Amino acid sequence: MTTDGIHERLKAVFGDDVGPLSEAKMDAFALVKKERIVEVCRFLKTEPGLELEFLEDETAVDWPKRNVIEIVYHLLSYRHRHGIVLKVELDRAAPVITTVETVWKTANWFEREIYDLFGVDFTGHPDLRRLLLPDDWVGHPLRKDYQDAGGWHGISSFRENPLVELRRLDEVRRAEAAKLNPPPPPSPPPAAPPAAGPAVPPAKA
Repeated sequence: MTTDGIHERLKAVFGDDVGPLSEAKMDAFALVKKERIVEVCRFLKTEPGLELEFLEDETAVDWPKRNVIEIVYHLLSYRHRHGIVLKVELDRAAPVITTVETVWKTANWFEREIYDLFGVDFTGHPDLRRLLLPDDWVGHPLRKDYQDAGGWHGISSFRENPLVELRRLDEVRRAEAAKLNPPPPPSPPPAAPPAAGPAVPPAKA
Protein backbone atom coordinates (compact mmCIF):
# COMPACT_ATOMS: atom_id res chain seq x y z
CA MET A 1 0.00 0.00 0.00
CA THR A 2 1.21 3.52 -0.73
CA THR A 3 1.74 6.14 1.96
CA ASP A 4 -1.30 7.94 0.57
CA GLY A 5 -3.35 4.80 1.06
CA ILE A 6 -2.23 4.42 4.68
CA HIS A 7 -3.05 8.07 5.30
CA GLU A 8 -6.53 7.68 3.83
CA ARG A 9 -7.19 4.76 6.20
CA LEU A 10 -6.08 6.93 9.12
CA LYS A 11 -8.29 9.86 8.10
CA ALA A 12 -11.29 7.55 7.73
CA VAL A 13 -10.94 6.47 11.38
CA PHE A 14 -9.46 9.50 13.16
CA GLY A 15 -10.72 12.40 11.06
CA ASP A 16 -9.22 15.80 11.86
CA ASP A 17 -7.04 14.35 14.62
CA VAL A 18 -4.72 13.35 11.75
CA GLY A 19 -3.52 16.20 9.57
CA PRO A 20 -2.97 16.21 5.81
CA LEU A 21 -0.07 14.35 4.30
CA SER A 22 2.89 16.62 3.66
CA GLU A 23 4.49 17.13 0.30
CA ALA A 24 7.31 14.62 0.30
CA LYS A 25 10.86 15.83 0.01
CA MET A 26 12.03 12.42 1.23
CA ASP A 27 9.38 10.90 3.48
CA ALA A 28 5.87 12.33 3.59
CA PHE A 29 4.49 12.75 7.10
CA ALA A 30 1.21 13.46 8.84
CA LEU A 31 0.71 15.51 12.01
CA VAL A 32 -1.23 13.75 14.76
CA LYS A 33 -2.81 15.34 17.84
CA LYS A 34 -0.78 14.26 20.84
CA GLU A 35 -3.87 13.01 22.72
CA ARG A 36 -4.50 10.42 19.99
CA ILE A 37 -0.97 9.26 19.24
CA VAL A 38 -1.19 5.96 21.13
CA GLU A 39 -4.53 5.07 19.53
CA VAL A 40 -3.22 5.96 16.09
CA CYS A 41 -0.07 3.91 16.57
CA ARG A 42 -1.95 0.88 17.90
CA PHE A 43 -4.35 1.08 14.96
CA LEU A 44 -1.46 1.20 12.47
CA LYS A 45 0.20 -1.78 14.11
CA THR A 46 -2.84 -4.04 14.38
CA GLU A 47 -5.19 -3.06 11.54
CA PRO A 48 -5.36 -5.82 8.88
CA GLY A 49 -3.70 -4.67 5.68
CA LEU A 50 -1.60 -2.06 7.50
CA GLU A 51 0.27 -3.98 10.23
CA LEU A 52 3.10 -1.50 10.77
CA GLU A 53 4.75 -3.78 13.28
CA PHE A 54 8.16 -2.08 13.33
CA LEU A 55 8.96 1.26 14.98
CA GLU A 56 12.01 1.97 12.84
CA ASP A 57 12.87 5.18 14.68
CA GLU A 58 11.46 7.64 17.17
CA THR A 59 13.28 10.92 17.48
CA ALA A 60 12.75 14.64 18.06
CA VAL A 61 13.40 18.00 16.41
CA ASP A 62 13.73 21.28 18.31
CA TRP A 63 12.15 24.43 16.83
CA PRO A 64 12.85 27.28 19.31
CA LYS A 65 11.39 30.05 17.13
CA ARG A 66 8.10 28.17 16.92
CA ASN A 67 8.25 27.15 20.61
CA VAL A 68 7.77 23.55 19.45
CA ILE A 69 9.48 20.22 19.88
CA GLU A 70 8.39 17.65 17.31
CA ILE A 71 8.31 13.96 18.11
CA VAL A 72 8.83 11.95 14.92
CA TYR A 73 7.79 8.32 14.44
CA HIS A 74 9.06 6.27 11.48
CA LEU A 75 6.81 3.24 11.06
CA LEU A 76 7.41 0.26 8.78
CA SER A 77 5.71 -2.99 7.82
CA TYR A 78 8.06 -5.79 6.81
CA ARG A 79 5.07 -7.89 5.77
CA HIS A 80 3.63 -5.34 3.35
CA ARG A 81 6.79 -3.34 2.55
CA HIS A 82 5.15 0.00 3.27
CA GLY A 83 5.45 2.72 5.86
CA ILE A 84 4.54 6.19 7.06
CA VAL A 85 6.03 8.97 9.19
CA LEU A 86 3.99 10.61 11.96
CA LYS A 87 4.78 13.82 13.84
CA VAL A 88 3.40 15.32 17.03
CA GLU A 89 4.04 18.93 18.03
CA LEU A 90 4.66 19.65 21.73
CA ASP A 91 4.89 22.86 23.71
CA ARG A 92 8.62 23.45 24.01
CA ALA A 93 8.25 25.00 27.46
CA ALA A 94 6.66 21.82 28.87
CA PRO A 95 6.96 18.97 26.36
CA VAL A 96 4.87 16.03 27.58
CA ILE A 97 3.42 13.11 25.63
CA THR A 98 2.21 9.58 26.38
CA THR A 99 4.71 6.81 25.69
CA VAL A 100 4.18 4.39 22.80
CA GLU A 101 6.23 1.76 24.63
CA THR A 102 2.94 -0.07 25.20
CA VAL A 103 2.66 -0.46 21.41
CA TRP A 104 6.30 -1.12 20.49
CA LYS A 105 8.76 -2.15 23.20
CA THR A 106 11.63 -0.66 21.22
CA ALA A 107 10.22 2.80 22.03
CA ASN A 108 11.66 2.32 25.54
CA TRP A 109 15.22 3.33 24.64
CA PHE A 110 14.23 5.75 21.86
CA GLU A 111 12.17 7.72 24.38
CA ARG A 112 14.88 7.60 27.02
CA GLU A 113 17.27 9.13 24.50
CA ILE A 114 14.76 11.88 23.63
CA TYR A 115 14.16 12.53 27.33
CA ASP A 116 17.92 12.77 27.89
CA LEU A 117 18.83 15.00 24.94
CA PHE A 118 15.65 17.07 24.45
CA GLY A 119 13.95 17.01 27.87
CA VAL A 120 10.65 15.49 26.70
CA ASP A 121 8.60 13.76 29.41
CA PHE A 122 6.92 10.51 28.31
CA THR A 123 4.07 9.74 30.68
CA GLY A 124 3.56 6.06 31.39
CA HIS A 125 7.12 5.14 30.43
CA PRO A 126 8.29 2.27 32.68
CA ASP A 127 11.88 3.46 33.16
CA LEU A 128 12.26 7.11 32.14
CA ARG A 129 15.83 8.12 33.03
CA ARG A 130 18.82 9.49 31.19
CA LEU A 131 20.42 7.12 28.73
CA LEU A 132 23.62 8.81 27.53
CA LEU A 133 24.40 11.39 30.21
CA PRO A 134 24.73 11.22 34.02
CA ASP A 135 21.57 11.76 36.05
CA ASP A 136 22.85 15.07 37.42
CA TRP A 137 23.81 16.53 34.02
CA VAL A 138 22.39 20.02 33.62
CA GLY A 139 20.40 20.70 30.44
CA HIS A 140 19.55 18.81 27.26
CA PRO A 141 22.31 18.98 24.64
CA LEU A 142 20.21 18.63 21.47
CA ARG A 143 18.10 21.67 22.24
CA LYS A 144 19.31 24.43 19.95
CA ASP A 145 19.78 26.95 22.77
CA TYR A 146 21.81 24.54 24.92
CA GLN A 147 24.90 26.10 26.49
CA ASP A 148 27.73 23.75 27.39
CA ALA A 149 28.88 24.35 30.97
CA GLY A 150 32.39 23.15 30.10
CA GLY A 151 32.29 19.69 31.61
CA TRP A 152 31.05 17.54 34.45
CA HIS A 153 32.64 17.26 37.92
CA GLY A 154 36.01 18.43 36.64
CA ILE A 155 35.90 16.25 33.51
CA SER A 156 36.20 18.39 30.39
CA SER A 157 33.58 17.99 27.69
CA PHE A 158 36.15 19.05 25.08
CA ARG A 159 37.37 16.15 23.00
CA GLU A 160 40.58 16.55 21.08
CA ASN A 161 40.68 15.46 17.48
CA PRO A 162 41.50 11.73 17.77
CA LEU A 163 43.94 11.98 14.84
CA VAL A 164 46.09 14.36 16.89
CA GLU A 165 46.32 11.83 19.70
CA LEU A 166 47.04 8.98 17.27
CA ARG A 167 49.92 10.95 15.72
CA ARG A 168 51.28 11.62 19.22
CA LEU A 169 51.15 7.90 20.03
CA ASP A 170 52.93 7.09 16.76
CA GLU A 171 55.74 9.46 17.71
CA VAL A 172 56.07 7.83 21.16
CA ARG A 173 56.24 4.36 19.58
CA ARG A 174 58.90 5.46 17.09
CA ALA A 175 60.98 6.96 19.91
CA GLU A 176 60.71 3.76 21.97
CA ALA A 177 61.65 1.63 18.96
CA ALA A 178 64.68 3.83 18.32
CA LYS A 179 65.89 3.26 21.92
CA LEU A 180 65.58 -0.50 21.56
CA ASN A 181 67.16 -0.61 18.11
CA PRO A 182 69.65 2.25 17.89
CA PRO A 183 71.09 2.86 14.43
CA PRO A 184 74.59 1.47 13.77
CA PRO A 185 77.51 3.87 14.26
CA PRO A 186 78.49 5.74 11.13
CA SER A 187 81.18 4.15 8.99
CA PRO A 188 84.62 5.82 9.10
CA PRO A 189 85.37 8.03 6.13
CA PRO A 190 87.40 6.36 3.37
CA ALA A 191 91.20 6.77 3.57
CA ALA A 192 92.67 9.59 1.50
CA PRO A 193 94.70 8.45 -1.54
CA PRO A 194 98.54 8.79 -1.16
CA ALA A 195 100.02 12.11 -2.21
CA ALA A 196 101.51 12.16 -5.68
CA GLY A 197 105.40 12.52 -5.89
CA PRO A 198 107.30 14.98 -8.12
CA ALA A 199 107.03 14.45 -11.82
CA VAL A 200 110.00 12.48 -13.34
CA PRO A 201 111.14 13.74 -16.75
CA PRO A 202 111.35 11.10 -19.46
CA ALA A 203 114.85 9.58 -20.09
CA LYS A 204 116.81 10.92 -23.04
CA ALA A 205 117.69 8.51 -25.78
